[in-house]
Amino acid sequence: MSNCDNELLTLGWREWVNLPQLGLDRIKAKVDTGARTSSLHAFEIRDFEDAGVQRVEFKMHPNQHDNNTVVVCVADIVDERLVRDSGGHQEKRWIIESPLTIGTITWNIEINLTSRDDMRFRMLLGRTALRGRALVDPARSYVMGKQRRNKKKDKK
Repeated sequence: MSNCDNELLTLGWREWVNLPQLGLDRIKAKVDTGARTSSLHAFEIRDFEDAGVQRVEFKMHPNQHDNNTVVVCVADIVDERLVRDSGGHQEKRWIIESPLTIGTITWNIEINLTSRDDMRFRMLLGRTALRGRALVDPARSYVMGKQRRNKKKDKK
């Protein structure tokens, strides 16, 4: 498989990502081409208006298996949409936009907010966020994280 055409990133089926605008560093995300929209774990979701701008405040547990660490996030609302989960159930969810950083690359993505406490990953990175930017190698994990760590070692 070649990346020559568009210089696309190659990602594994799971990657460490950052959402700096939300104050979230090193979130373990499942790269899920079966999901259209990216999803982020959120609870105690509260929408409000601030100077005429619709916003949402939510809490999230950034670390898998750790419900004691809580981060409070605030973002502008882009939309509210019906989202169908993997079980076929529909739920109205707030949609926000946020910069996403994987390795040294950053771009804006849309994210829906939903409780993922019972899920293995705090975030799903959906195919809309990947379109035109990345290919997924399902046999690999943490491709971008490994590259970043190796670069630090090389700078001795």
